[in-house]
Amino acid sequence: MKSSATDYLNNTSDDPRYTQELILGGNDFTSITETVSDIVLERKTPLAWYVMFTITAGLTGILFLMIGYLFLTGVGVWGLNNPVGWGWAIVNFVFWVGIGHAGTLISAILFLLRQKWRTSINRFAEAMTIFAVICAGIFPGIHVGRVWVVWWLFPIPNFQNMWPNFRSPLLWDVFAVGTYATVSLLFWYTGMVPDLATLRDRAKGRLQQIIYGVLSLGWVGSHRHWHRYEKAYLILAGLATPLVLSVHSVVSFDFATAQLPGWHTTIFPPYFVAGAVFSGFAMVGTILIPARQFFGLKEIISLHHLENMNKIILATGSMVGFAYATEFFIAWYGGNPTEGFAFVNRAFGPYAWAYWIMVTCNVVTPQLFWFKKLRTSIPVMWVLYIFVNIGMWFERFVITVSSLSRDFLPSSWAYYRPTIVDILTFLGSWGLFFTLVLLFIRFLPMVAMAEVKTVMPIADPHSGERHIVGDYHGDIPEHVRRKGHK
Repeated sequence: MKSSATDYLNNTSDDPRYTQELILGGNDFTSITETVSDIVLERKTPLAWYVMFTITAGLTGILFLMIGYLFLTGVGVWGLNNPVGWGWAIVNFVFWVGIGHAGTLISAILFLLRQKWRTSINRFAEAMTIFAVICAGIFPGIHVGRVWVVWWLFPIPNFQNMWPNFRSPLLWDVFAVGTYATVSLLFWYTGMVPDLATLRDRAKGRLQQIIYGVLSLGWVGSHRHWHRYEKAYLILAGLATPLVLSVHSVVSFDFATAQLPGWHTTIFPPYFVAGAVFSGFAMVGTILIPARQFFGLKEIISLHHLENMNKIILATGSMVGFAYATEFFIAWYGGNPTEGFAFVNRAFGPYAWAYWIMVTCNVVTPQLFWFKKLRTSIPVMWVLYIFVNIGMWFERFVITVSSLSRDFLPSSWAYYRPTIVDILTFLGSWGLFFTLVLLFIRFLPMVAMAEVKTVMPIADPHSGERHIVGDYHGDIPEHVRRKGHK
């Protein structure tokens, strides 16, 4: 059935191939550029941004104040006791590392699988990955006690011959998170270069032109630049893809390599990876929904994108629920009474309240996404995202604290309670995270303009046939590449 590109953009075509468009509202290349660029260059910063930034910056200040107090006083300011030698610091570390996984999955794996719907949300997810890893990186550094010798963790020459213990999970975390942060930062920045050049060309202030000019690395949109950009982006996607599986698997080894009941299990690596993707997508949605509302991005980030995210949350949430059930099965089937007690204690012991919050938020609430009406309801999905974030934090709390508080020796059992320093440090990490998010929204393009244009239809000037730009797979004519880019 014959239809025009204009019909496609205006959603008036009867052709079934084009009934589920990604970009709504009749946008073309120019309107996409203007919509995204004007948020950074033209639009006046809303008062709500300043209010939120003041609050988050205040929380960030509290974070560094608590870290300074910790350095001066020691880890006794936390609620640690015997036998609970790990507390909120490890819980928060694992939580923030997991949050960053959605960015890599959306950017790398979905890119390699040629999933076009990722283009509207990948920039936001990539940025969130960087900020979450920054928050995560704070906690391994401060929980070691003697922070002034934390450099012993790194394999650098020193006169004391103090070399790191390569069998220590703490060192594995340093290498895993360090690698993840480096690759994610390169991937994020590389993908942003064409859009930074767009901001450079559209900026009116001299300072903006200089800053975006330096960051855009001399990009002019030539065929050679596009060719090298796409090759570099593909290589980085290939490097980042294994990290989705490896990083949180390594983090899970912090627990799985111990002999403690409730930790010593081989299910942890896939279980942690599924949970990381689960929590990461929920966090992306939590931030993305207000952003698309307040900055007029509903046509670029449509319900179709959010619904696809909800399907992934439903799938990974079901995997997490299956892992919870498998843990109990392994404890029963293994016939180890100590292991069996550890899981009964989780569900019915002193931390049962935390366990059932975890199960309710992570297993029960995502099942509502089976229903399309709920899966496409903005208020419902946003509330469910928040529940998932709460549940995934409690998952890390349950794994860490419930197993430690009742170990092999009943005479040393104790109940762990966080102190005000624990609580304020955790709230401060949220302040740091949202401060970075707000700065990103204000000064950088939150949508990948160049990538969004590759999933939009264009009309061939010679034949009149319609093509999706991405279908050219790199052989895009120069005049098409540059159309509406500046």
